[in-house]
Amino acid sequence: MGIFSRLADIVNSNIKAILDRAEDPEKIIRLIVQEMEDTLVEVRSAAVRTIAERRELERRVDALRREQAEWQRRAEFAVTRGREDLAKGALIAKTRVGEALEREEGQLAQLAQALDKENEDIAKLQAKLADAKAREKVLTQRHKSAASRIKLRTRLYDERITDAFARFEQVDRSLDEMEGRVESFDLGRKPTLADELVGMEKDARVEEELAELKARLGNGPRPMPVQ
Repeated sequence: MGIFSRLADIVNSNIKAILDRAEDPEKIIRLIVQEMEDTLVEVRSAAVRTIAERRELERRVDALRREQAEWQRRAEFAVTRGREDLAKGALIAKTRVGEALEREEGQLAQLAQALDKENEDIAKLQAKLADAKAREKVLTQRHKSAASRIKLRTRLYDERITDAFARFEQVDRSLDEMEGRVESFDLGRKPTLADELVGMEKDARVEEELAELKARLGNGPRPMPVQ
């Protein structure tokens, strides 16, 4: 399993747990960033161990190469002294060292590949972490803005506001009743002299306007102005 698929499994499982508890998105965002930071530390630690192991292998390879060269030198020396038996023994020892050297060099090559992969993972994870932190700021701001709007809407539709408007309506009904009571005092009351004079003045103005309209349209004589 790759480092990123493993990271996705960890993050997804923790996000599901948070969602089950109905916690806010900021915690989810922070969790993702924290998981990525922790994973980066873990990958770096693994890389440090790989580097240390590689250096140890390099020392063993160098030692085996020196030992192999030494057995070669001894074999040559034995031949110059006419000791083919010793030369043969030295060459056998050189072969055994060569086999050990081949195994160590194979392990060294594998470690080099593993270290290259870890370096690649670190570079990718650093890029993703930088992107996640940038998105964290944007998403956090969006969450705060949405929460603020929800809070405002909640206040607008709060029961206290509803009760206040209900009281306004109650006042309106009370005023309607008061105005109705005032109008009720005029019901059945005979008009006073002032009321009659006001009515006559209104009727005179209407008659005057009607006469002017007829005269303008040619349907009657021009009216005499009311004194």
